[in-house]
Amino acid sequence: MDAIQAPIIQVISQIIRQAPGTISLGQGVVHYGPPQAALDAVRDALGDPGTHEYQNGAGIEPLIAALGAKLQEENGIDVARGSRVMVTAGANMAFMHAVFAVTQPGDEIILPVPFYFNHEMAIEMAACKTVRVPTDEHYQLRIDALRAAITPRTRAILTITPNNPSGAVFSEPSLRAVNALCAERGIYHIADEVYEYFTYGSARHFSAGSIPGAEAHTISMYSLSKAYGFAGWRVGYMVYPEHLASAMIKSQDTILVCPPVISQIAALAALEVGRAHCEPYVRELAAIRTIVMGALSRLAPLAEVPAADGAFYVLLKVHTRQPPLALAERLICDHKVAVVPGPAFGMTDGCYFRVAYGALQKETVAEGIGRLVSGLRTLCA
Repeated sequence: MDAIQAPIIQVISQIIRQAPGTISLGQGVVHYGPPQAALDAVRDALGDPGTHEYQNGAGIEPLIAALGAKLQEENGIDVARGSRVMVTAGANMAFMHAVFAVTQPGDEIILPVPFYFNHEMAIEMAACKTVRVPTDEHYQLRIDALRAAITPRTRAILTITPNNPSGAVFSEPSLRAVNALCAERGIYHIADEVYEYFTYGSARHFSAGSIPGAEAHTISMYSLSKAYGFAGWRVGYMVYPEHLASAMIKSQDTILVCPPVISQIAALAALEVGRAHCEPYVRELAAIRTIVMGALSRLAPLAEVPAADGAFYVLLKVHTRQPPLALAERLICDHKVAVVPGPAFGMTDGCYFRVAYGALQKETVAEGIGRLVSGLRTLCA
């Protein structure tokens, strides 16, 4: 555990606490909450004795059924083709289960860079090895590099689309190529689709699990945290091959026993409201994204801002020799704005920052991004 990186959000949050008034562009959260129907369902469930008891380890049956219908309709994944659905306490737990299920100590999982820091942390906690594979200048997958990174110890390739931390949306052809490569080499494709609803312009999300035959080697992970404003309720879910059922339930039972029942009741009610709850907020975030991208583009040539067509992140490259964490601390202390330094995401070849705009509203975005632009110009002059 000593060798594993500290959770960078906690590190940044600790610095923020020393600088009251800081606008955070750090943690990946949305500014809205769950639908009212979810809150009403929770209130109604409190008097039911079953709410306070252990339930099915994979999730309550009505929620499992609702997720199956959602996966069929929105993702093109038919769980009847040899897959199972499991509800987890967030997608982080789903990934932990996947790592435990498909690896032995010393095995390898390939992570395209940039990656989500908790994924690397989970792999290392399982006594496995992260194999970092660079993406291209637009943070898109390089299939040739992924193929070259496979060794006899490789057990999976992980993709995150829309991507955290870059905001890149991987194309359907590239995801099909990754899935075919995994099938060819007898390894798993672990697909993180937490930000599936957050795409902008012409970008479209594609689920690799919808590919015919993918159910045998594809593990797909989702969450209600972002789309439904459920971060604190800790509700995620995963779709995995039938042959991993024994390993998955062992991990679930050991870590969680069963998903929190009250959270599942809220999730079921949210799914009944459906995507209609999320879409107005996504449209609002699209407008906020335009403001963010426009403001950051004015940093040129001091900084580069690659396209970010999904999620609610921008991965900013700043042309400076200053260490990213030290610069992030000065931005907080001197300019009251927080971003997350790139090394946490595997970006070690320069000074990168993840800028998260999901928690902002139109009335706060200009101030937050303005502080960042002004701070970088001042500190990197």
